[in-house]
Amino acid sequence: MAVYKLFPEKDSTMYSEFPTLNTGLDEIIEVSTFYNSELPQVSRYVIKFAQKEIGDVIDNEIGTKNFQVNLKNYIANVTGINGETTLEIYPVSGSWNMGTGRYSNNPITTNGVCWGFKLSSGSGAWDATSFQTYATASYVAGNVGGGNWYTGSNLGLNVTHSQILDYASEKDLNVDVTNTIRTWYSSSKLLGGFPNDGFLVKQSDPDEFIADRDYVTTVKYFSIDTHTIYPPQLEFKWNDFIYNTGSSSNTEIDTARMVATLDNNNGTFRRDSVKKIRINSRPQFPQRNFETGSSYTRCHYLPTASFYAVKDLDTNEFVIDFDTTYTKISADSESSYFTLYMNGLEPERYYQILLKVNIDGETLILDDNYYFKVING
Repeated sequence: MAVYKLFPEKDSTMYSEFPTLNTGLDEIIEVSTFYNSELPQVSRYVIKFAQKEIGDVIDNEIGTKNFQVNLKNYIANVTGINGETTLEIYPVSGSWNMGTGRYSNNPITTNGVCWGFKLSSGSGAWDATSFQTYATASYVAGNVGGGNWYTGSNLGLNVTHSQILDYASEKDLNVDVTNTIRTWYSSSKLLGGFPNDGFLVKQSDPDEFIADRDYVTTVKYFSIDTHTIYPPQLEFKWNDFIYNTGSSSNTEIDTARMVATLDNNNGTFRRDSVKKIRINSRPQFPQRNFETGSSYTRCHYLPTASFYAVKDLDTNEFVIDFDTTYTKISADSESSYFTLYMNGLEPERYYQILLKVNIDGETLILDDNYYFKVING
């Protein structure tokens, strides 16, 4: 029922063709294969989310509940998908600097992570032979670098993640990285694991360094420095569904001919706020009864098979999609409700809430002017 999003603190692309080039401020992060200077070349990118923010979400919001975490990157451009291209996502082994470079800088900027080095050109070379426990690397002879990453954990968790891209598949990166998050969290609590140095994204070894111009694949995602609404995200989801109406005399609505309103939607919410959205539902045409109050003012509960979603009004894209596990609508003694975390929504934009209700053999999608804006400050 809960969705909480974090944005990265740094990211950068590493290019094998330019071993000392830093691209920490580029609007794009890239995981591509090339054929330049008569040699096959590749790019990989690294991306990191703040460990304190990860710990705060787990400690203060999720607690002991089961949760899932997905790394989400949004596609900017993709070309040359032949058959299947596998993207692999690993936890990075080794601290790195973001730097302030761009791909187009001339002369190049070398003050951050690059193919050959973690910290800056000439400082902190990526390990080539002696690795941390469970860590490894891959490169071609004469061009050492491209990062170090963990392929296992002493907690017994599988921290190797992947997604297959093909001609017809979704190109946005959306990968379950829960095991890596658990390993980082355990490490921060002195329970084993390894430190959070971010993720490394690369194409699989069989897809990299192929000496064939027909196997050139460009995969570009928006970075933290994008000027769009599509920065990378770490999306936490957990089920905190509760249906406990206590001593309330309100009943569950039993007709598909219904009306639902959001009673406490004031239209604007601060970006750092957490809002419990309350839903007032009633039959559109109440049955006639002898009563001392109006049937139109009595709140009914939504059925337990009710869910919410959030759309960006400008793009008409779901920023939180319907999910039968993680966006289920709860109920307490007052009304049906769900909790919305505004921090994962872009500020100064308008959004629409949608309700999905399964009732009386029908599935209803309710979207009756449920609009709001997220604001800064």
